[in-house]
Amino acid sequence: MRGILKWALRIVAVLAIVAIAIGVWKREEIARLMAVNTLFEAEHIVENFSNMDRAFLHTPVPRGDAPVMPLPQGDAMTLPQGTQDWIEDRAVTSLLVLHQGQIVHESYHLGTGPDDRRISWSVAKSFLSALMGVVVDEGQIASLDDPVTRYAPLLSGSAYDGATIRNVLQMTSGVRFDEDYLDYDSDINRMGRVLALGGTMDGFAAGLDARDTPPGERWQYVSIDTHVLGMIIRGATGRDIPSLMSEKIIAPLGLESDPYYITDGEGVAFVLGGLNLTTRDYARFGLMIEQNGQLGGQQVVPAGWISASTQPSAPTEPGRIGYGYQWWIPQGAEPGQFMARGIYGQYIYIDQGRDVVIVTTAADRAFREPGVNDANIAMFRQIAEAL
Repeated sequence: MRGILKWALRIVAVLAIVAIAIGVWKREEIARLMAVNTLFEAEHIVENFSNMDRAFLHTPVPRGDAPVMPLPQGDAMTLPQGTQDWIEDRAVTSLLVLHQGQIVHESYHLGTGPDDRRISWSVAKSFLSALMGVVVDEGQIASLDDPVTRYAPLLSGSAYDGATIRNVLQMTSGVRFDEDYLDYDSDINRMGRVLALGGTMDGFAAGLDARDTPPGERWQYVSIDTHVLGMIIRGATGRDIPSLMSEKIIAPLGLESDPYYITDGEGVAFVLGGLNLTTRDYARFGLMIEQNGQLGGQQVVPAGWISASTQPSAPTEPGRIGYGYQWWIPQGAEPGQFMARGIYGQYIYIDQGRDVVIVTTAADRAFREPGVNDANIAMFRQIAEAL
C-alpha cells in the first residue's frame, strides 16, 4: 500500500511539473486567452480599450516623417440639450467635433485622455476600404468583379470560392458566419480565440466552407469578409497591410502618434477591427474622407472611390440602414451623410453638406440593445445641425 502511495505521489509530482512547464511555455497564449475572456467586463473595459497592446500581439503602423497636421481650434459649440446624458448613458470615452476643419468640441470621459490610442473595432473596416481604393486606382487590382481567389488562392475550395471582390466589399459574400458576440461558440468569438492564441486568420477564413446564399444575392454583415479584403490586397501587392496602410493612408494624414494593429500569430494584421488610434487621429482620417479624399493639398484617396464607397449600393433591406464598400449610410441620410461604425460605440460620422466630422469612442456594453444605434445617429444629427 505504501509503495502504491509513493508511486501515486510521484505521478502527481510529475503531472504538476508538466503543468507548470506547459504554463511557462504557453504563458503568453494563456494570458491572451484570459484577456479575451475578460476584455469586456464592466470593471476593465475602459482601460482595456485604451491598452490593447498589453493583451494582444501587435505591430506598429508608422505615421511617417511628415509634420503633424494641425487641427485648429474653432469657436466652441454649444452641444444640444441631452448630450451629457447621452455621453453618460452610452459610456462615451471621447467626443470630438470638427466643423470646417476646426475643433469645435473635444472632451474625454471615464478617465481617458487625448493620448489614448483607442481600439477602432469595425471602424477599421472603413480604413481598409480607403486602402482598397488606392490599390484599385493604381491598377494592382484589375476589377472589383474579379474573383477573390485570383488574388487569394488560399481561398480556393472554401465558401469564398466564386465570390467577387465587390461581394466582400459589400458584405454579400453569402458565407455562413455567426456574428453573435454574446454566444461563446459563435464564429466571431471562435475567431477571437484564434487571434488570442496566436493562430492564423488566413487559415480560419480558408476553413469556412458553408454558405447561406449564393454570392451577391443577399446582404449579411460578416466581419470575416473584411479579412478576405486584406488577403486580396496582400495578394495583389505582395505587401503586408501595416506597411501599405502606413505609406498610402496614414503618412499623408500627419497623425500625432503611430497607430498599431493587433495581429495574429503569423504577424498578419487584424484588419477587420484591430486598428488603434487617438481620437484626434481618427478625426484626421475622417476629415480626409469628408473632403473627398484630400487633406493638406494632397489627394490621398481618389475622390471617385470616396463617392462610390459611401453610396448605399449593397442590397440591404428596403427602408433600413444602407451599406456601401465598408461604410454605413444611415436611414434617411441626406447626400454626403455616412459613417464608420464599430461595436461598443465607436463611430466616425461624416456630414459633407454641413462640413462636419464627429468622432466618438466608447465602452458601451449595451450597444446591441434595440434603438441604441438609431439614438446615436440621432445625436450625431443634432450635433451637426446645431452648427
